[in-house]
Amino acid sequence: MNKIYSHHLQRCLKLFAAALMICCCFFSPERTFAMTSTASIIKLKTITGKIVDAQDGMPLPGAGVSVKGGTQSATTDGNGNYTIAVPDDNSILVVSYVGYVTQEILVGNRTKIDITLKGNATDLSQVVVVGYGTQNKKDVTGSVKSIKSEDFNKGIITSPQQLLQGKVSGVNVTSASGEPGGSMGVVIRGSGGVRSGSSPLYVIDGLPLDNSNTGSGDPLTFINPQDIESIDVLKDASATAIYGSRGANGVIIVTTKRGKAGTSTLNVATSLGVSKLARALPLLTADEFRVEVPKTGAVLDDKGGNTDWQKEAMRTAYTQNYNLNLGGGADKLAYFASIGAQKQEGIIKKNDLNKYSGRFNVTQKFLDDRLILDMNVNVANTKQTRPPISTILANVVTNNPTYPAKDANGNPIASLVVPNPAFYFDFEKETTVLNRVIGNVSPSLRLIKGLVYKANLGIDNSTATRDALNMPNPITTRESRLETFNNINKNTLIENYLTYNWANTKHNISALAGHSYQRIFVQQRNTSINRFVNGGIDPIYNPGVGQDLTLANNRPGGFAFINELQSFFGRVTYQFNNKYLFTANFRADGSSKFGANNKYGYFPSFSAGWKISEEEFMKNSIFSNLKLRAGYGVTGNQEIPPKITQALFSSLAASGYPLYPTGAYPAGTTYTRLANPDIQWETSKQTDIGLDFGLFKGALTGTIDVFRKVSGNILLQVIPADPIQPAPEVWGNVEDMTVTNKGIEFELDYRHKAENGFTYNIGGNITYSKNKVENSPYTVIPAGSVGGAGLTGQTINGYVNNQPIGTFFMREYLGIGANGLSIYRDLDGDNLSTDKDRVSAGTALPTTVYSFYASASYKGFDLSVNFNGVAGNKVYDYTHNQSFSKLNLSRNANTTREAIAEATESINNNNFVSTRYLKSGAFLRLNNLALGYSLNTKDLGINKWFSTIRLSVTGQNLFVITDYPGYDPEVNIDRSIGGVSSYGIDYLSYPKAKSFIFGLNFSF
Repeated sequence: MNKIYSHHLQRCLKLFAAALMICCCFFSPERTFAMTSTASIIKLKTITGKIVDAQDGMPLPGAGVSVKGGTQSATTDGNGNYTIAVPDDNSILVVSYVGYVTQEILVGNRTKIDITLKGNATDLSQVVVVGYGTQNKKDVTGSVKSIKSEDFNKGIITSPQQLLQGKVSGVNVTSASGEPGGSMGVVIRGSGGVRSGSSPLYVIDGLPLDNSNTGSGDPLTFINPQDIESIDVLKDASATAIYGSRGANGVIIVTTKRGKAGTSTLNVATSLGVSKLARALPLLTADEFRVEVPKTGAVLDDKGGNTDWQKEAMRTAYTQNYNLNLGGGADKLAYFASIGAQKQEGIIKKNDLNKYSGRFNVTQKFLDDRLILDMNVNVANTKQTRPPISTILANVVTNNPTYPAKDANGNPIASLVVPNPAFYFDFEKETTVLNRVIGNVSPSLRLIKGLVYKANLGIDNSTATRDALNMPNPITTRESRLETFNNINKNTLIENYLTYNWANTKHNISALAGHSYQRIFVQQRNTSINRFVNGGIDPIYNPGVGQDLTLANNRPGGFAFINELQSFFGRVTYQFNNKYLFTANFRADGSSKFGANNKYGYFPSFSAGWKISEEEFMKNSIFSNLKLRAGYGVTGNQEIPPKITQALFSSLAASGYPLYPTGAYPAGTTYTRLANPDIQWETSKQTDIGLDFGLFKGALTGTIDVFRKVSGNILLQVIPADPIQPAPEVWGNVEDMTVTNKGIEFELDYRHKAENGFTYNIGGNITYSKNKVENSPYTVIPAGSVGGAGLTGQTINGYVNNQPIGTFFMREYLGIGANGLSIYRDLDGDNLSTDKDRVSAGTALPTTVYSFYASASYKGFDLSVNFNGVAGNKVYDYTHNQSFSKLNLSRNANTTREAIAEATESINNNNFVSTRYLKSGAFLRLNNLALGYSLNTKDLGINKWFSTIRLSVTGQNLFVITDYPGYDPEVNIDRSIGGVSSYGIDYLSYPKAKSFIFGLNFSF
């Protein structure tokens, strides 16, 4: 396959070189001079003027002015002024600005033309980003949602996914952890695969990212949220099929800010955030503990203290943000540059995230705007420091509250019985440093009228070093140890495509055809040392201080792999009479992840739209916009481990085949995995029917979508069918097994602007969905591992036929019996409680996801509020299951009131995985509330120095309404079994914070 890629790449480069040579010939100096000479004899007329907002008279810098049917164009400066040359009095000026109604104005005998633009209430002129291009919102036939920067969520934002949480119907964004830089979960229209994950494809300024993490944390942490202009979410197959093999879980396209020609801006934004623990676990206080322990029949171990161990581990955390960006340009040049710094403290002590980022992009036009060069570069350095969080939380929630944490002098007290978190903070830490450079160069060349060639050359290189350090601890006898992991991820992209546009009064055709090649190289190397002393040189800087460097305890390790993807793609859009729309996409993907017999997958999609509001019989209706959409498409999923189609061998001294009837096996090489050259793409077939509408001249807008997505050819690691096969596993596609997601989405938005300047906006969205696993050849595919006394070998989640993904498959708890022991439902009637009595007890996937919001502004004040929530899902409280019980209380470990609520329960009761620990995960959260004030710099007489000054205060995660007793109901700790995804499990999850952020923004 490498030969195929290399051969095709050479052909593409030759074609590119040939195209450049032709263009150079076409635009030779002699020809350019001739064209200039011809143009010089045409007498041009100069038009000047100013463009302002019709509502408030404010100038509109960056507005576009062009001559209809001609090549002349101009852009307004910072004061809204423009100058343009036109051929004659019959020329028509086309004036446009994002968010405003485009105007066409006849020049006539005028030389000065001032223009007022009206805001477009329906925003149908809004441009949305689709695969390999853009479209007007009114012309889109797929299910696409665009969120602009002014509508993003406010608060402490460490990952771009947080910006759109609750903003898009059908998209469930979950922050499973309150830790700075923690991974964000994004699921678009339900989970589809069992092992292949449900994360969407992320595309940053045209560069598709590899979903493999480098280092740890969220893969998008490197992007400065202040640099993002818009986020476009492609939800259905008719929109995502252009990305083929990676579009099954949806596509999220992030577009960063760019400069505007004719204006120069310098913006500074700074903020200070204060965060505290939002909800503490309801543990027994010291006084309650003293009362409850003797009730269990145990002897109270009372050291006379009154310690809240959660407070001992937590702190008031501060977050500092500093951002500076500048942008501008001339007639042929536009640029944007930014730098940002974020220093965020976690609410658990000595947990910090420091991030520094820089971005530069430029657009340069050449050859009478025939050649346009776009370049984007982003660099980021992220350093995360964290203590052993799970260990600390496991101790603070069970520590005896009568033990004091500090002595009379304020020094931490050491105890082998009650681990003091202070010693973990001092002697154990994990540090991850990530450096990432991502950029692309995209030249585009207009070959002839309507035909544009574009190339996209991109790189995404990142390196990460993670040091896990355990210093010598005076309390424990564990040896000191340092483990170091070095990770490299190199993502290279080469794309070439042609776009052709043609239109007349009735017909509008656009065609796209292209080729893409992407190569991803991932490598990890790890080393370790043991036995070093405190003081002197930190072993992170000199591993040679370790006194134990033997291979027996410190054998280095690592792995590396290369994934390659070659694609051919195309799209055709057709409009008739500006009423009837049709779109067809096709992509063929070849991936090195799949076997020799099924390298390529083929992914078509079709969609159509009808602008009902453009029909004559609708001209005088209440609808300003009414569009019906329908689409069908096939997308693929390749998010599986590399090399799984190939056989895997293991050569160890302890491995071998049973060649003899008795005695030890001789050492040798054994099969670990069987080869499967027939494995193929996991596919999703999706149907979508949607209705977009606008009423009251576009003030009220909304969308309704009904969808059905069926994922098949499920990729799974299975046990070989033949029991004497020489390997424990083989990968394959499970025949006939499907995962179906279906649902309905609603979005509604109302905007109003009164004559006195008061404006307000209110809206929301809600999604109802169902998920079902069908035709699985297995009774249950287990997921959700547990461990600990009495729990080893049990599972929490399972993939069960005719049940949703994330179904909790466990014993049904009925209460406490006369003997003080738990009673479980006996399904098979054998009077025994076994795994055969497990039931499907609900799902971790919410059936309802909703959000509602409002904003208002008057004069300089603005206020916005955003709520989001889910319903129909459950969460398994594994923390309660393992840590809280009467038995543990009798051992002088702390617990909750809920755990000891059953008065007749025996301290010898079991703690089997059961519905006793299954809780409702429904919640309603006040996500953010923001109040701002913009100073009138003109009235203050400082407008020469400051164009804008804005002060703001934002509250984030102010409250959550839920019945869930844990830190937060929005959790999903990874407890996967053999790579089979688990859902909705809470185990010592990092608590979420309540935050207040004070901000200052100003522009020059």
